[in-house]
Amino acid sequence: MATIDVDGLKAGITAWARELGFQQTGITGIDLDADAAKLEQWLAAQYHGDMHYLTAHGTRRSRPAELIPRTLSVISARLDYLPEPQAAAIRQLADPSLAYVSRYAVGRDYHKVMRGRLQKLATRIEAAIGPFGYRVFSDSAPVLEKPLARNAGLGWIGKHTNLINRHDGSWFFLGEIYTDLALPPDVPHTQDHCGTCTRCIEVCPTAAIVAPYVLDARRCISYLTIELKGTIPPELRPLIGNRVYGCDDCQLYCPWNRYAKQSTEPEFRPRHDLTTASLLELFAWTARDFTERTEGSAMRRIGFEQWRRNLAVALGNAPASNAALGALRTARDSASPLVREHIDWAIERQQAGDDSA
Repeated sequence: MATIDVDGLKAGITAWARELGFQQTGITGIDLDADAAKLEQWLAAQYHGDMHYLTAHGTRRSRPAELIPRTLSVISARLDYLPEPQAAAIRQLADPSLAYVSRYAVGRDYHKVMRGRLQKLATRIEAAIGPFGYRVFSDSAPVLEKPLARNAGLGWIGKHTNLINRHDGSWFFLGEIYTDLALPPDVPHTQDHCGTCTRCIEVCPTAAIVAPYVLDARRCISYLTIELKGTIPPELRPLIGNRVYGCDDCQLYCPWNRYAKQSTEPEFRPRHDLTTASLLELFAWTARDFTERTEGSAMRRIGFEQWRRNLAVALGNAPASNAALGALRTARDSASPLVREHIDWAIERQQAGDDSA
């Protein structure tokens, strides 16, 4: 390191990251002790639900050098993904016959896009200084990415627990490069600009934000439709509405997202009409359709059974119609026990909504 101009290298990293399509980068050290304590409290409250992987790595999540030995610095990078104006997403949510997919998942799997870009950035660094120790991450290992991004100056963690940038909102992915380079750190973002605003808490459909900066994942629609593998609690099903994969409400109604810019990244453009598709169109997908149409998508991870479960719940929340009731009845006999349970619930809801259906 004595022969490396670290200030010049840091400037180079910023410039190379821009060339690779990142909107922002920052650098931080590896002290996460305060955030480790908050994580322990959150886990002790059982807010993580069935996400047992959050407890499986001991202190490596909050101690980067335990995860990757000799880590001295973390390069945090931001990649914007909003694929359309927010008003279009709000209109889709307002139509209960349409299926709402969280906007992060309507395009190509961000894990692959982010990791590929970070690897290219690491290769650029290596070309400039020679071999060095590093590893790239994009929601792919026990990493406290939001605290690291905050410490790297990218924004603050809002009351909904997402990172917010004062000038660009929160519609972005985060990725990291853990490195053994002792790089000059950026100034942490210590100021909270949420103020007295509680909009995200007020609009959360399931009241999952149980206190400012505290999310009970067990109530979160993203958890219920993606992470939860089994039965969705009946009392929460009506609150899910037409959201079949994830939820964006806390971002859609955050005042800071009036500054969010639509992404120009081709990889994040919507595929297979996922921003306009009806519930019945998606419920008509076969297992083969699901496999083919989720190729290269983050949606594939939930599998066809969970996909059908989620759609059944959404159809139970949809306006009563002969078409919806017929589709549910047709699908029932061949459904797995898990999906059949949710179909039966949806059929009851459809029948209660229109006894003549």
